This record gives sequence, C-alpha cells and structure tokens, in this order.
Amino acid sequence: MSQVEEVTRFYMKETAREQAFTNIWEKEINAVFADVANYYDRVNRVASLGLISWFRRSFISTMDVKPGQKVLDVCAGTNAVGIALLEKEPGLDLNAVDRSADMQRVGQENAKAKGLTIKSTITDVHKLPYPDNHFDVVTLQFASRHLRLIEVIKEIKRVLKPGGHFYHSDMLRPGNKIVEKAYFAYLTACVSFVAWMFKSNQYAMGCKKYFVDALRLFYSPEEMTQLLYDQGFTDVTSKSLLGGVVCSHKAVSKS
Repeated sequence: MSQVEEVTRFYMKETAREQAFTNIWEKEINAVFADVANYYDRVNRVASLGLISWFRRSFISTMDVKPGQKVLDVCAGTNAVGIALLEKEPGLDLNAVDRSADMQRVGQENAKAKGLTIKSTITDVHKLPYPDNHFDVVTLQFASRHLRLIEVIKEIKRVLKPGGHFYHSDMLRPGNKIVEKAYFAYLTACVSFVAWMFKSNQYAMGCKKYFVDALRLFYSPEEMTQLLYDQGFTDVTSKSLLGGVVCSHKAVSKS
C-alpha cells in the first residue's frame, strides 16, 4: 500500500470513529471521568487484574529522560505517569494537561502527597495551549481511544522540539483474531462488573458499551506504528504486552 493510500485509510478510520463517538466524546465522557476521578486508580487495578502497575512500569522503562527537560503529559488524569517520571528523574520540568478538572484535582493531590510538583492545565487537548517546539518529551497513556487521535498527534508534534520524543501507550486492538475475541469478551464482562462494583453514575453506566466499541474501532499496534510514521515521526519502535492488548510506542519528531 502506498503512503497516500495509508494516509487516506487512516483519515477514513478517524472519520468513522468520530461519526460513531462524537456525541459521547462531547457530551458524556467528561461526566464519566468526573464521576470516576476519586476511584479511577482503583478501577484500573481491578479491571487490569492488578496488572496496571506492570503496564506503567513497562511504559516508563521505554523513556529516556534527562534533568532539566521539559515534559508534557497529555491526558494526564491522576498524574500516574508524571509522578512515575519524577520519581525516575526528579530534575524534570513536568507539565500536565487534561480536560477533566476532577481528574487533575486528584492528580495534584497525589503529586503533593509525594512532595512532587506538576504544573497543571485544564483544557481540550485537541488544541494544546503551548508554543511550537516547546517540549523535549511528550507522553500520552490510556486515553487515545477517547480522542480524535490524528488531531492530537499533530498538536503533539507541533509542541515537540525537533528531535524530541513522543511516548504513547494504550489498550489497542490485538492483531491476533483469537486474542481479540477473548479480549473483547473479557472487556464486555469486566466493564459491567466494575461499573456495578463502584456504583458508577448514569453516565458511566450508559457508556459501558462505548468502552468496548471504542477499542473495536481503534488501531492495532502495527497500525499505530504506521500512523506515527505517516504523521511525520521517525524511528518509531513499539513494545507489546499480552499479545498486543497493551502496547507502548516511542517516536522521534523530525529534526
């Protein structure tokens, strides 16, 4: 497939995702995260069968960071990635951006409890409020499937310095059909159980089907690699866990 055909295919996929989920993204997802903010980290531990810490350690292990670097954590949520990075390298200038004020409130509490400073900005991440070529490192974990991803990647590339690194990790659509079938069966049962267990509000309960459908229409690890190349990144590498259920990508912004 030619590069033009690849780019066209990805834009068609993004159009399909947007048509399917725009109403949820614009009207419901913020209410979902407002509800789950206080117990979001516990939800992740339960839903991942306790593997969430392994996923995050694996992601952090892919990152090469140095004292004094400016780092932006996109869709920072409860600041789990930012805190882990500052524990790895305390000399970072760590910035967090997220749409959810409730998630960042919890994230700031978590950071302050450890004596760490993370600068917080609440805004729509599709238009990042930072100048061009500003950050050495940008991270994005466990949020891509809720975004118009190409728009966000373009913004990330804009705010990255030439030669800067983008680190991405998320639940992806497994390339193996057998793994995919088992994975979606588990997710369907798990989402309902977790929503019941934590007494989620009407918005979270109403989005149970969405959380599975969002992954059905999302990217495989191989597609994510190609998407990053098509958006102008170089030296893209990936690290898959559990047969591609979770995958981390590292990419370099062109100099």
